[in-house]
Amino acid sequence: MNKKRMLTVAGLGLAQLMVSQVANAQTQDSLQLKDVVISATKNDQKQSQTGKVVTIISREVLERSNGKSLPDLLSEQAGIVISGGNSNQGKDKSIFTRGALGGYTLVLIDGIVQNDPASISGTFDLRLFSIDQIDHIEILKGGQSTIYGSDAVAGVINIITKKGGPKGNTIYGVASAGSFETYKGTIGLNGGVEGFSYNINYTHLKTDGISEAALPQGSAAIFDKDGFKTDGLNANFGIKLDKNFSVNPFLRYFYGDYKIDQDGFTDGLPDNNSILKQFSAGFNAEYKLNTGKITLNYSHQSNSNNVKSSYAGFPSNFLNFGKLNVVDLFYNQKLGNKLDLLVGIDDRKMKLITDTKNPTTNIFAAYGSLFLHDLSIFNLEVGGRYNKHDQYGENYTYSITPSINIIKEIKLFGTVSTAFKIPTLNMLFGQYGANLDLKPEKSQNYEAGVNLNIAEEAFTLRITGFKRDLTDAIVYTTGYFNQGDQKYKGFEVEPATKFSVFNVNGYYAFVEGNTGITNYLIRRPKHTFGINAGAQATSHLYASVNFRYFGKRFDTNFISYLNEEMPSYNLLNAYVEYALAKKRVKLFFDAKNILNKKYTEIIGYNTPGFNFNTGVSFNIR
Repeated sequence: MNKKRMLTVAGLGLAQLMVSQVANAQTQDSLQLKDVVISATKNDQKQSQTGKVVTIISREVLERSNGKSLPDLLSEQAGIVISGGNSNQGKDKSIFTRGALGGYTLVLIDGIVQNDPASISGTFDLRLFSIDQIDHIEILKGGQSTIYGSDAVAGVINIITKKGGPKGNTIYGVASAGSFETYKGTIGLNGGVEGFSYNINYTHLKTDGISEAALPQGSAAIFDKDGFKTDGLNANFGIKLDKNFSVNPFLRYFYGDYKIDQDGFTDGLPDNNSILKQFSAGFNAEYKLNTGKITLNYSHQSNSNNVKSSYAGFPSNFLNFGKLNVVDLFYNQKLGNKLDLLVGIDDRKMKLITDTKNPTTNIFAAYGSLFLHDLSIFNLEVGGRYNKHDQYGENYTYSITPSINIIKEIKLFGTVSTAFKIPTLNMLFGQYGANLDLKPEKSQNYEAGVNLNIAEEAFTLRITGFKRDLTDAIVYTTGYFNQGDQKYKGFEVEPATKFSVFNVNGYYAFVEGNTGITNYLIRRPKHTFGINAGAQATSHLYASVNFRYFGKRFDTNFISYLNEEMPSYNLLNAYVEYALAKKRVKLFFDAKNILNKKYTEIIGYNTPGFNFNTGVSFNIR
């Protein structure tokens, strides 16, 4: 059976299964998706009140993902592909959302912008955060620059960390072991007293791993394993000064030591490694008024990557070090029962530290949005943003997001917006091809779709189409230049159902693009497909299986420097969890198998075929 027929049959089978069970579905006891409040909009909207394409990875899903990494979990979402996500676990990862390259998806932690001024693309490294430290994740697709500024071209991922618990103290954690001599442990303590809450957790992960480089065909060489070890600390505190005023400080530290190879087909020297460090500290403060709220977010971040590598057998050492300070002050005001106002200012200062110079850039912004909601069947969000950058000057963005609830079960939605990405410090001041005349990359975004909700979310279906036109794209030839236009378009289909003890959700995503150089996308398949089926077999036993398909795509062969088509591949993941001791202790087993590894023969970068993690999670008061 060929791949297209396989996808068609699987899709029809899923649809038939869901439709046949809808009639017997019962109302869910848990909070309905349409009533979930989305903090990433900065207006605490319910999903039913916004036309934005929002996906929530809930606490329940995270608790059933103990054997996975953050890149693993994100790559299970429609329209998101993680470059390097299925290679050696220690290899660097990039988020490709709706066909956009890494750097065009903005990562937030508790609503605060994350950025690495020392990196080429300025992106947050997904390896820096363990899912054991996360409460839930909000994903907003499409251009979000009106609210969040630079980099929010294809979407925003807001990671909400675990916070303080109820009065008293709770000890929680995870201990696991898996293939390739992998060991992971998380220990945390949370709780609170009157006016004060806290959550502190620490995660250690170590693995021998596999060789990041693949053996060339016909080679009998033995490559060493490229393992790594990481340590991460996350601390959140909540201080309620009175009934209206609260301050929430936080502190995070990460250290990672990763073994690396020279390139896709060449082993590195034994001491080749990359040492990542990140320190972040700041606070969130809120003051509530009768019908409004003032919020202040402040964050200081420092990132370093010390790389010891070799090229053609010659060792070299390269240090990237950058700092970011973010201040975001905004005000929410209710103008009656159906109209909300958001206004804010945002200032970001970025610094790159090198051996010879320490350049800085600053971008200041003022933004505002009006939210008209629950006006009969109509919702509307209209917003704009003014940006002033100390190198290129000024630019503006806007967004218009209407939605119509035709009937209770059917919602139509759409967005017209603009977004942008500023040139990074390396592009402006770096050692290789720097250009102080660079302008921001700009995009015009369109999306529209329909959301079906049948039998109180026993069956849901979201279909979304999108188009993104990027201008002034920054490319590297003999240096960095704004050159040419890039065009992307595609659609996503996301069905889900819950019936009896079963839950099934799936997606199909299509994307194609023209980069101005090629009429295809590098590392981004046109077709991706996924299905996850889970069952609460007993009150203590839960099991699920996850299948994903990644279609053919192109990548660069770094021996010939030609782009070559790589074959499709499949992933199969299984998870089993058994709860003990009033469900405060859970045993779990998670296994993943990559069913086709042929692409390693083309570009290198080795990939484990089968790997597993097994362990125990606990939550003891």
